[in-house]
Amino acid sequence: MRAMILAAGRGERMRPLTDLTPKPLLQVGGKTLIEHHLVALASAGVRDVVINLAWQGQQIRAALGEGARWGLSIRYTDEGATALETGGGIFNALPLLGNGPFLVVNGDIWTDWQLRPGLELPARHDLAHLVLVPNPAHNTRGDFNLRDGRVTEKSDERYTFSGIGFYRAELFAQCSAGAFKLAPLLRAALQAGRVSGELHPGEWYDIGTPERLAWLDARLSKRAVRSP
Repeated sequence: MRAMILAAGRGERMRPLTDLTPKPLLQVGGKTLIEHHLVALASAGVRDVVINLAWQGQQIRAALGEGARWGLSIRYTDEGATALETGGGIFNALPLLGNGPFLVVNGDIWTDWQLRPGLELPARHDLAHLVLVPNPAHNTRGDFNLRDGRVTEKSDERYTFSGIGFYRAELFAQCSAGAFKLAPLLRAALQAGRVSGELHPGEWYDIGTPERLAWLDARLSKRAVRSP
């Protein structure tokens, strides 16, 4: 299975930290945000990773290279001065993501969710499989409902989309090159009953502000000190 890390965003809410440094290269617990993802993907047996670039993308390319230090092969898609948003960024990278289902991870999250080796999702009928999490304080209304392994938009028991999803290229069959959001595609697919999901009850943090970054850095650093 191939994986993509979304790393093209400007990180407006993280300014001034992201004025000179791209958000995925901000550090928590002694590693950059994107390095935490690379380590996890390599541990799960992923070998091919695609990373999209825009704002300060050359810094990310210089920091990660071709991925050899993690046992990975990293390739990049350059979106230019303005990012193509989530949907457009994935669509632009499809030629590098192969024919089978692929994993996409937001570059600005931290989680202890683990990709299981050999996992092949979504199921043949499904266009997507989403990892959902309990609602954090900044998204108390949630995004989607999960019932019997199926993702819907029912109003009860809504959970937050983690930014981790498995997709088939068919999800983007009607799309054209350019900037567009992923959410409308997911909503159309789930209305057709073609989106499965799972709930991750463990740790997950959206690193959307400098305060959240500092809090997570302190949390992970303290944990590292306690480890033997």
